[in-house]
Amino acid sequence: MALKAKICEHLKNFDSSSIKKSSTHQCEECIKTGSTWVHLRTCQQCGVTLCCDSSPNKHASKHYQMHPDHNIIISAEPNENWAWCYEHKSFLKF
Repeated sequence: MALKAKICEHLKNFDSSSIKKSSTHQCEECIKTGSTWVHLRTCQQCGVTLCCDSSPNKHASKHYQMHPDHNIIISAEPNENWAWCYEHKSFLKF
């Protein structure tokens, strides 16, 4: 029998019909410094799009560390429909 991953309260209450999406496909912080990124994530609290933890600067994680109430991100990558809660290390595919 397969075990179902536990989903935190933040993601249980996440409304995928009202997600904040990136209007541009770029990391706002990497653009400022001329850096590159691997994948992009969009904060669901403020809508900023930043680079993932596989990227050299990890701007999305740094954003969460500076703003702990901005704990939910979604993938800003085409055809990826998932959310992540930094606080609880919880994942939700939608």
